Amino acid sequence: MTDFKGLSPEFLGGVRGKRVLVRSDLNVPLDDGRITDDGRIRASVPTIKALADAGARVVVTAHLGRPAGAPDPAYSLAPVAARLGELLDAPVAFATDTVGASAQETVAGLADGQVALLENVRFNAGETSKDDAERGAFADRLAALAGADGAFVSDGFGVVHRKQASVYDVAQRLPHAMGGLVAAEVEVLRRLTVDPARPYVVVLGGSKVSDKLGVIDNLLGKADKLLIGGGMVFTFLKAAGLEVGNSLLEEDQLDTVRTYQERAKELGVEIVLPTDIVVADSFGDESSARVVPAAGIPADSLGLDIGPESGAAFAAALADARTVFWNGPMGVFEQPAFAGGTRVVAAALAAHRGADVLTVVGGGDSAAAVRALGFDEAAFGHISTGGGASLEFLEGRELPGITVLEES
Repeated sequence: MTDFKGLSPEFLGGVRGKRVLVRSDLNVPLDDGRITDDGRIRASVPTIKALADAGARVVVTAHLGRPAGAPDPAYSLAPVAARLGELLDAPVAFATDTVGASAQETVAGLADGQVALLENVRFNAGETSKDDAERGAFADRLAALAGADGAFVSDGFGVVHRKQASVYDVAQRLPHAMGGLVAAEVEVLRRLTVDPARPYVVVLGGSKVSDKLGVIDNLLGKADKLLIGGGMVFTFLKAAGLEVGNSLLEEDQLDTVRTYQERAKELGVEIVLPTDIVVADSFGDESSARVVPAAGIPADSLGLDIGPESGAAFAAALADARTVFWNGPMGVFEQPAFAGGTRVVAAALAAHRGADVLTVVGGGDSAAAVRALGFDEAAFGHISTGGGASLEFLEGRELPGITVLEES
């Protein structure tokens, strides 16, 4: 990426020799200390490299997981520092704390163009505190690392929906700019909500309807079609009067789903549900996987993917779309027997290219699925790094980490 819309030439021209605190999203999955998906690290590299190439002394802050406001070796960013250095092709100094002696010594030792990564900001209770004073006190210590002539760059889109010290409060204390990653995310998501090119198709999956209520509510007036898969589909099927066996079901959302179905009819929005389902006797039991009609799910089985007929129908619905937003896998894609629906949707989007076509993969499990199933990320118009932030943006909600950059 060479066009950093959030980092103007004027900003980059003034950072040489100064410390720039960068909030990145490096929240990657770990398995026994090994990074299993480095997508977010790779997405963070362009902004960090641009600042380093401009001569800044780059101090990166980030979180990993949900430690309880205290150091926890299981959530250390040390493996991330090593991988970031490999991707930058340059050493990355690692501070073993966030604002303590190690951080101060590490930051003080940076030369122009060098990069340091601070330990997990969520090892400090002030990062996520609901108390403004406690959060502000931690932000003061972070800002102090940048120094009197330092600056702040917000480049962690996956956390801009959080009012947290390293995202929100630091921006109130330092001259700031929007990083290239965040700028690109905001630009793409605005294209999904402001006069999108039509036909506009939204594909929603994942486990729970309740996670997507705001998006469905806001996009019913904007999208032409909603394709529903994943675990959330069984609440839709049940609301339509079908039996779903032991499949995931949110009984308390049935009335809400029925209301959405009625609104969709009134607005002329087509909600497309699967006509066949891959079921099994129990979760993870691939040997018992079989395809049944959506109207004939056995009482002792549970649905774990959309079926091949549904996958073909979803692909057909995507074929002439000019705008697509996809959030949530169609099934338990981590297991081959239940990955077919997710693979079909990903393949349909990867093949659907054109100068007048925008395809957006909405972060989280969808982005992980694309990579896990072996698709070339370049085949998609945009892969978001922030599932929750993307959803809240599409719900029309205010994102504190964005508004603070625009207002102050």
